[in-house]
Amino acid sequence: MRAIGVLLGTMLLGAGIAGAGVAAPPAAAGEVDPGATAFLQTVSLPRPAVSRVIFCHGFGCAFRTEIGLGPGDRARMASLMASGAGSPAAERAAIARTEVWFEKRVAPLTGTGKAKARAGGLGHANDRTQFDCIDATVNTTSLLIVLQELGLLKHHRVVEPISRLLTGGGPHYTAVIKETKSGAEWTVDPWTHDHGELPDVWPVARWKAGG
Repeated sequence: MRAIGVLLGTMLLGAGIAGAGVAAPPAAAGEVDPGATAFLQTVSLPRPAVSRVIFCHGFGCAFRTEIGLGPGDRARMASLMASGAGSPAAERAAIARTEVWFEKRVAPLTGTGKAKARAGGLGHANDRTQFDCIDATVNTTSLLIVLQELGLLKHHRVVEPISRLLTGGGPHYTAVIKETKSGAEWTVDPWTHDHGELPDVWPVARWKAGG
């Protein structure tokens, strides 16, 4: 059973996320995992719709930009994800490319086009151009929910984010997908890369070990 842990340390910068502590029932096939939407609720965000998402930036979701997703956006997502229909591995690669597209799509609206990998610490507090791992996890989970709701995930579903402790620091969070047949879980973690680079789509065990 996973729970969203209590966020500790200065990297949180007032995110206000408390531990959930209550296990949610498993999602039925095709439904969004309750743990994924519960994570969004810890920063007071609604479940994303296929027509709009709230994009977090500035650490702990200090800044929130509403992003409208029109027919052209949905067509682009469908085109990117089509290359992943053949296998789980191909779909994970397609998810990574779609994550990059999404970052670039929103950057002119959010000012995050020069976001740096592993931004953290007091030096970036309330910097709307940067992300902490909470921002990145919220945004990636929101995108994954949209992809699932559009029927574009054929081999995976979105599940609850997970965390691990950084060496000498606080917790680090990531979005997670689960293979529908094997049950294997994979991270989708863009926080460890600069803007526009492919996220870490890794087996959970590798990610928890620190990569």
